[in-house]
Amino acid sequence: MILYSITFNVENTIHEQWLHWMKTVQIPPMLLSGLIADYKLLRMLNEHDNGGTTYSCQFFMNDMTDVEQYENQYEPQLMAEVDKGYKGQYVMFKTLLEVLV
Repeated sequence: MILYSITFNVENTIHEQWLHWMKTVQIPPMLLSGLIADYKLLRMLNEHDNGGTTYSCQFFMNDMTDVEQYENQYEPQLMAEVDKGYKGQYVMFKTLLEVLV
């Protein structure tokens, strides 16, 4: 199993709107791809005041084939949608992790 994790730091002035958008607009089509076995959306609790709120979107995929298919077929459009609504109001990075236990 592969954990495809995207960490976002979103400006405090829009983080509630962004969170609602992620839950209702962004994540549902990701799940409809059939490539995501499970997911979690988490908010970081132990961060310093940096003007933003940090979220971790964790998507569990069966293998690297599913990750590559997601990255090629879905990620460009979905990330363009994030930029369309929130460009300049967030920073993000992604991490791929192998689930061992």
